[in-house]
Amino acid sequence: MKSCVTIALVPQIKTGPWIYWDDLEASLTKAAVLGFDAVELFTASADAIDPSRLASLLEQTGLQLAAVGTGAGKVIQGLTLTDPDPKIRAKAIAFIADMIQFGANFGAPAIIGSMQGNVAPGVEKEQALRWLADGLDILGEQAEAQGVNLIYEPLNRYETNLINDLRTAAAFIDGLATRHVVLLADLFHMNIEESSLPDSIRSTGSSIGHVHFADSNRRPIGLGHIAMAEVATALKEIGYAGYVSAEAFPFPTSDLAAQQTISSFNTYFR
Repeated sequence: MKSCVTIALVPQIKTGPWIYWDDLEASLTKAAVLGFDAVELFTASADAIDPSRLASLLEQTGLQLAAVGTGAGKVIQGLTLTDPDPKIRAKAIAFIADMIQFGANFGAPAIIGSMQGNVAPGVEKEQALRWLADGLDILGEQAEAQGVNLIYEPLNRYETNLINDLRTAAAFIDGLATRHVVLLADLFHMNIEESSLPDSIRSTGSSIGHVHFADSNRRPIGLGHIAMAEVATALKEIGYAGYVSAEAFPFPTSDLAAQQTISSFNTYFR
């Protein structure tokens, strides 16, 4: 397993759960000094960062790009894959496709979390799930063409009324035409929705392609009540060898949150 820390460069999501903010070069330098293996990046769009500059900074720091987030598509542009308007769904697919291409330049997959959307008033859930499946099928094939997977993240019930738990999500992606969508196991969301985090990990292990490392209160691991030793054991049992990425609040500060995260990662995985 490889350690990862989040960097957000989108002012509109300033209250969100990301460790580092605003300054890409300084954040990468700090992450490298602490010993992280990679970063997960949140940008306003696929063209918000010059790829050559990012490549240079990653080379200088020795870090990998683990994944790219797509949430700005919803926050800034109001785009989701389940909007009743087909024109908005098409724009959402185009936005994510651009993010897939951006991340694939660095071997990094894109994450679909908030851009999955919700079941809108007046829409049957089955219809919303068909729209979601259609979007994931299109985007999964585009990801394959770029040499990466697509990551789908089930969110807790307070953030979406589509799919909230890993088992349901695993069954859903198993029913897709594409074979290139994997699951994101976010420990914060799982703490709300799963009856047992370790059991859910064990039962869906073959589908898990990314892990978000955050405690029950969305603070860094060790500052809440998740039984992390049991979760770590389950991840080891399924042979998980991907990134364990800190999508957590910068509490009490970004620097201290990063230190807490890498210390916890080293405790459980090294």
